[in-house]
Amino acid sequence: MVSMVPVVEADREEFLCIAVDHFSELNPAFVPQTDWKQRYFPSILSNQNYCLRWIVCDGKRAGFILFGVEDHRFLPRKTGAIYELYVLPEFRRHGVAKACALEAIRELWTHSPSKIQLEVVEGRTAAAALWKSLGFHKVTERFVLERSVP
Repeated sequence: MVSMVPVVEADREEFLCIAVDHFSELNPAFVPQTDWKQRYFPSILSNQNYCLRWIVCDGKRAGFILFGVEDHRFLPRKTGAIYELYVLPEFRRHGVAKACALEAIRELWTHSPSKIQLEVVEGRTAAAALWKSLGFHKVTERFVLERSVP
């Protein structure tokens, strides 16, 4: 049994610990900077367009999902977005991510966005396979230029 329940202010420390695990798994060099520690969680909770939910499996917190609706950059429409989906390793390969993804997609469509988009980190083949199995397709490659530290 999988469900999603809102993450609330009282969950801050537990959420941030799990989020650090998530981002460290995506990028082993991830180190939470001061601004991340101070602003990441409150910025999410204060935005009414974001939905941050615990993934609960058999009564245990199994990860989290962050999704929402945002204004299109240039046009008078909305875009749905799935920003993060993280399932703790011990809950993977049991359909947990798929069940939560489907629920988030269903909820996003109720806001009538023109599309739903997401990003998959390079090399995350299982994540890419999940999203493809749900009908998503690759439309771009994203490149990033990071500031060099002198």
